[in-house]
Amino acid sequence: MAAAQMTASSRVFLPPFEGLKPSSTVKLSSSFGRTRGLLVKAAATTVAPKYTTLKPLGDRVLVKISAAEEKTSGGILLPSTAQSKPQGGEIVAVGEGRTVGQTKVDVSVKTGTQVVYSKYAGTEVEFNGSNHLLLKEDDIVGILETDDVKDLKPLNDRILIKVMEAEETTAGGLLLTQASKEKPSTGTVIAVGPGPLGEDGSRKELTVSAGNTVLYSKYAGNDFKGSDGSEYIVLRASDIMAVIG
Repeated sequence: MAAAQMTASSRVFLPPFEGLKPSSTVKLSSSFGRTRGLLVKAAATTVAPKYTTLKPLGDRVLVKISAAEEKTSGGILLPSTAQSKPQGGEIVAVGEGRTVGQTKVDVSVKTGTQVVYSKYAGTEVEFNGSNHLLLKEDDIVGILETDDVKDLKPLNDRILIKVMEAEETTAGGLLLTQASKEKPSTGTVIAVGPGPLGEDGSRKELTVSAGNTVLYSKYAGNDFKGSDGSEYIVLRASDIMAVIG
């Protein structure tokens, strides 16, 4: 990406768009509508062809990024500027793990696993002719075991939530347009991760469980759309503010 220049008073807003497709059948999307200001990301680092291996260190993993969609669901060819930015891929190499307190902890994900990762995480690397991402294990949101986000298996302290639908009318009965509907910040917990690692290397169980209705921070997490059109969000347990019922 070319270097961006702007004056101190300049401010550029990015339009919302959707994008995540770890495989040819997965129907997921990530909304970047919450982005404030301009995100400038460095160009990918290119590894020379003479190097044939890339071994992550510590708790880092190497993910082969899934290709962006080139057509819409209706078959319309998309220009490169409009193509969805992928947010998932396949683990192709893992590090040797890390030390937590006095305990050596291996990387929990294995090669060949399809994963979803945080949208701004890692370092992009062009290796063996393909785009990869080198990132920490903790930046992996979850494991994608099927072709639908509702079956996502969260990792560590992540929580998968089905977002409640926005209200269609006001309290006075007026019909709301799509643009004026307030984005909800409540939803139902679908799945929870095993919890964060303690100093002794054991997992600390999360305080929410599947089936809970929760209130969460409005600008937290990663947004996805399931194959049935439902909205989902994956966020950290610390972004849950309350359990309601």
